[in-house]
Amino acid sequence: MAITDWPADERPREKLLAKGVDALSDAELLAIFLRVGVTGKSAVDLARDLLSEFGSLTGIFSASREALTAVNGMGDSKYVQVQAVFEMARRALQEQMGQRDALTSPQAVRDYLCLKLGHLSREVFVVLFLDAQNRVLAQEELFAGTLTQTSVYPREVVKRSLHHNAAAVIFAHNHPSGVADPSRADEQLTSALKQALGLVDVQVLDHFVVAGNLAVSFAERGWL
Repeated sequence: MAITDWPADERPREKLLAKGVDALSDAELLAIFLRVGVTGKSAVDLARDLLSEFGSLTGIFSASREALTAVNGMGDSKYVQVQAVFEMARRALQEQMGQRDALTSPQAVRDYLCLKLGHLSREVFVVLFLDAQNRVLAQEELFAGTLTQTSVYPREVVKRSLHHNAAAVIFAHNHPSGVADPSRADEQLTSALKQALGLVDVQVLDHFVVAGNLAVSFAERGWL
């Protein structure tokens, strides 16, 4: 049955207008984006197939071109649209961080880092450089490694902090294994970076370990 044949209050678009975006499931939101399904399947059915295939919205957004376009009903145009939507979400969150005190809007920082790092298959180390009002000046992926480890050099972190004239920094790195718990090596690295940056009066506000949609904060655990 086509979506146009559904009761009006069950159609995703009408439901959104009547009840708000929070009332929609992931499949219904994705169906609005897809607009149309394929022969024998509505847009909602296709959306459910995609969620089943890739596990989550994040999985869909981070899927390769080859994997996404292999699904019946998806092609290059849909792949391009998916990438554009994902990038717009990242940039919107980055704008929020640049306009607000990062410490008073920690969820925006978490959401941004999960979108940026949560889907990666290799470990990377990112630094957010902040001004004296804790607003984000810039963000850089300073180091990249393998599936399980990344080499981080305090001297380079200090150099980039001085380049941006940063008053503070927030670190983040991902665990492609899917386990967000910080390791002992993560704690030791954070301590070394904090000590090095302290010599140039740059404060370390937090260090997030990201795995999928989870982001564990060192500051919240009292480790800074």
